[in-house]
Amino acid sequence: MSVLSRGLLAVLIGVVLGLSLSAGGIVVAELEARETETLPIAEARLFAEVMERVKREYVDTVDDSDLIESAIRGMVSDLDPHSAFLDPEEYREIRISTSGNYTGVGLEVNVEDGRVVVVSPIDDTPAYRAGLKPGDILMMVDGHLVEQDIEDTVSRMRGEPGTSVNLTVSRDGVDDLLHFELRRARIQVKSVRGTLLEPGYGYVRVSQFSESTSRDLTRTVLDLMDKNEDTLTGIVLDLRNNPGGVLESAVDVSDAFIEDGAIVSASGRASEAVFSMKANPGDISRGAKIVILINAGTASASEIVAGALQDNDRAVLLGSTSFGKGSVQTVMPLSDGRAIKLTTSRYFTPSGRSIHELGITPDIELETSGDDSVDAGTWLEEAASLLRDDYQLQQALSHLKTGKIRQSAAQ
Repeated sequence: MSVLSRGLLAVLIGVVLGLSLSAGGIVVAELEARETETLPIAEARLFAEVMERVKREYVDTVDDSDLIESAIRGMVSDLDPHSAFLDPEEYREIRISTSGNYTGVGLEVNVEDGRVVVVSPIDDTPAYRAGLKPGDILMMVDGHLVEQDIEDTVSRMRGEPGTSVNLTVSRDGVDDLLHFELRRARIQVKSVRGTLLEPGYGYVRVSQFSESTSRDLTRTVLDLMDKNEDTLTGIVLDLRNNPGGVLESAVDVSDAFIEDGAIVSASGRASEAVFSMKANPGDISRGAKIVILINAGTASASEIVAGALQDNDRAVLLGSTSFGKGSVQTVMPLSDGRAIKLTTSRYFTPSGRSIHELGITPDIELETSGDDSVDAGTWLEEAASLLRDDYQLQQALSHLKTGKIRQSAAQ
């Protein structure tokens, strides 16, 4: 082995030992108790050999720190599609996005089978207005081929407000690639909006779960009740194409409608990754019947809400099977403003279901189009256009008025 390789190997072994010993001496005791476990010296040697070859023979000179960071990125991203190493800029962006305000095109994406796929465009954003759809596969961003690195893809779509970005996508059932020119904008997501569909029946749309979603939902429901003599008979909660967001926000939204019982539980290897969350007494809707609309773009935090209300017999789910992201990611700060986003738990609905890669099956499967069976004469003027173009919403309203839905004890 060359001097360079031996030096790299010594550094790597030192790092492994240093990190292990910094845990407080626990590793030493564990190594004595577990004879079958050894430090990965062979793997460290392989890493050193590869790094030496790259430094010595790669066509261009590569900085050591860049090589190490790339290795770290590969190590974390290879765990699953949702884990990632974050440099200071990416860490800053992820903190901004969870607040519901950032600059970009308003597109939620995920990695599936090595491809970057659109989970959903966020309501009233450049991506939504341009016509991108759940299931679209991102092929290029500004002429750069999209690879499995989701953080790099998201970074390319971000930029200064008013600047343009070109997306090339592949869409199921369409032979040719589709091209979209979007103009970046300040995305100030109003995650909740609502209206009265008919006297006594409200519509609440939740587009994503940010830090303010629970407060916005409470305000929206109470406003609808004020418009209807302080009561509602039924609510359509629309979670279609909701890509998820902040776990705690989803728990709070579920709690708003559930009097008591479990909301979500999670299991992981670390003690803090194992938790169970339950509802507190109270129902902001005062026992209104609830129908929840879901589809393949309903993911993650929105699936927590759908699963919690379904398992507690608090709502009927209508639509198509949800996305199936049943894992929890924790963002862990590192030195020098960096962080890792790591999958730390898998969550379960109150009945113990894991929906990971399976999704939530609605109580009533429903296509996106069909014959209008709702009496349009009773629609309020402000809701007429919304209902007229949305067959699933029509059927949800019809089911609220005629179907049997268990109500909370508040009624």
